[in-house]
Formats: sequence, C-alpha cells, structure tokens
Amino acid sequence: MSQGASEVPLSALRLKYCERKDAFLEDNIKVKNPFCVFRDWLELALKTPEILEPNAAALATVSAEGRPSNRYVLVKEATAEGFTFFTNYGSRKAEDIKSNPNVAISFYWLPLRRSVRIEGVAEKISAEDSLKYFHQRPRASQIGAAASPQSQRIPSRSYLDDVEAAIKLELGPDGEVPLPNWGGYLVRPDLIEFWQGQTDRLHDRIRFRRGGGVESEVDGKLVHKGEEGWVYERLAP
Repeated sequence: MSQGASEVPLSALRLKYCERKDAFLEDNIKVKNPFCVFRDWLELALKTPEILEPNAAALATVSAEGRPSNRYVLVKEATAEGFTFFTNYGSRKAEDIKSNPNVAISFYWLPLRRSVRIEGVAEKISAEDSLKYFHQRPRASQIGAAASPQSQRIPSRSYLDDVEAAIKLELGPDGEVPLPNWGGYLVRPDLIEFWQGQTDRLHDRIRFRRGGGVESEVDGKLVHKGEEGWVYERLAP
C-alpha cells in the first residue's frame, strides 16, 4: 500500500504516557493480592468517562492443533475466584477451551495508560448460574444468542434475520427464551500482571503468580511473598 502525502507512518506514532512521578511502585500496593489491585484499577476505569467499556478484554485461546486465536469479550464478573465471561458453547473459543483450557485475558485502559494481563485455566460455570445470567440480559440479546450458531458458516445476513423472526413468532411477545447452547466460563488465574506506561518507555510491570511451588522462589530481592499464596515481582519493560 502506497503512502499518501497526508498519511502518518505508524512508526512515527507516539503517545505520551505517565511521568516518572506517577510510577507504579510496590509501595503503592497496600494489599499484596492481585485481586485487590485489580479491583482498585477497575474502579478507577469505571469512573473514567473516556473508557466506555471497562470490562472489555481480549481473550486468547489455543486450539488442539496449537493454533492461537484472539477476540474481545465482556467480562461480567471479577471476584477472588476469577474472571467470568459468557459465550456460545459451540463457538471457536469454546472448542479451543474444550481441548486446551489454558487461556489469557488482557484489559487495556488507554486513558489511564494501564493494562492488566491474566493467564489461567477456564472452566464452565454451572448451568444454573448461566441460566440466571441469561435471563438478566435484554430479551433481544437472549433471542440473538438463540438465533446465532456462533462461529459457524451461514449463507447470509438475512439468514440470521429469518431465524430471529421465527423465534420471535414462536415465543410471542412475552414467551420465555429457552437457554440455548450458551453459558459462562470462569477463568481461574495463576498469573496476573499489572502494566502502567511511562513516557520514557521504562514502563512499570508488576507480576503476581501462584501455584506450582512458586513460594519456594521467594528471596526478598527479586521474588516477594504476597498474600493468599501469591508471590510478586517486578519485570523489566
């Protein structure tokens, strides 16, 4: 693709991040538990008007053949257990998780110059919890989930419109939408990394890990003891 006179080359793009006085330091972490840090960062993101969907996150999965795939999902719950999102159980992400439950999630809150990277294992939540959330959604969204064979080939856009119309006709204006092949996944993390951008590109990265005997690595210099079985460390940018 040729570059026009008014086009700016990607290599020239520069965004101002945080200044050194605003560095993200270990002393800023009052409770050495990543869920507490995430909650504080998420609360700030929720209060930032420029961030329209603070719960939007990129979900990465890997197929049985080792082929990676990435897409955005909306995280609907973040607790001390982990991070929950919902999808069609016949989708590509669901098929990937069936064969390889190891996943990664990334939040990026540009106005705050912050990102959170999560690695963990995904598991289906209960059918009861999926059904409960499904019926909390707007009815149009419920019907849309029932109409769409997510990630499958379809002949046209009008095909979806026809299926949606047929469901509406069958259910009438007030009929309860039955739960399709759809539900939630809980990602139980074993790694959570917090990133904050610095204008001089000496970005802050603090990573929490747990499981697999990581507490034996604590030396008080590079690896530090956190709470609830977590350890934390600073990484070079």
